[in-house]
Amino acid sequence: MAEIACVAHTDDVLGEVPRWHPVEQALYWIDAFKPAIHRLDPATGKLESWTPPEKLGSFAPQAGGGLLIAGRGGLAHYDPASGRLDRIVDPEAGGAVNILNDGRCDRRGRFWVGSMSRTMERASGVLYRLERGHLDALDDGIWIANGVCWSADDSRMYLADSHVKSIFVYDFDLVAGTIGARRVLATMDDRPGVPDGSSVDAEGFIWNAVFDGSCVVRYAPDGRISRTVQLPVSRPTACAFGGADLATLYITTARFRLSPEKLAAEPLAGGLLAVDVAVKGLPEPLYSG
Repeated sequence: MAEIACVAHTDDVLGEVPRWHPVEQALYWIDAFKPAIHRLDPATGKLESWTPPEKLGSFAPQAGGGLLIAGRGGLAHYDPASGRLDRIVDPEAGGAVNILNDGRCDRRGRFWVGSMSRTMERASGVLYRLERGHLDALDDGIWIANGVCWSADDSRMYLADSHVKSIFVYDFDLVAGTIGARRVLATMDDRPGVPDGSSVDAEGFIWNAVFDGSCVVRYAPDGRISRTVQLPVSRPTACAFGGADLATLYITTARFRLSPEKLAAEPLAGGLLAVDVAVKGLPEPLYSG
């Protein structure tokens, strides 16, 4: 059984989207609810936190410094240290119907972000691509966009829709930045929980955090389950590889709407977990816009 450590007791209400910064050699993640942005330097143990101007769904480290954020006010360049914010575009018009959720950069530095229905009345979510400040919509009919990541050879893109308890896959053209038709890769069936954030390891397998499932699951490229790592929290939200050799799987977790009894039984809920899963990850791309 893998040894699991809590490396940052941040008590996040809804910890999300861990991202390893390859230049700074540090891990960033957010509390989507408070809101907060955290940065951990594993080499020194130094933890820093900032309050962004709005609730965030996701972000990406930028090649020129700072972060690209996807929040309630749309997409923007943001520097946590100075507080400088430069708006780019708000594709969801203030979140009246949808809010921006999970997002990530492909290996050409484009940022892909999905939105989710705010009212859950219909599958109104959209998948967007931001490339050097230009935004395009590439897919729709999504309930809750999560788990954006790519295969090791960049031939496939993965997206989880938590509401329908499924992980989808698209054929992906890295050069053109386009996707094929969405199709099902894996479903939760009668297993507890819903698929949340994902990352792909160096062997091309998909690691997915199962919200309300107390585990992360490793899927083979054909969708079969390769491995399950049980966790001491019921609500893991996302996972990403980091560390100097990309050999640590970092897992964000949530305290969101847990009863006092559940919180007492889960002292690590809301913290950042780290585990050695005996496989390395892929370098995290930076937004090149």
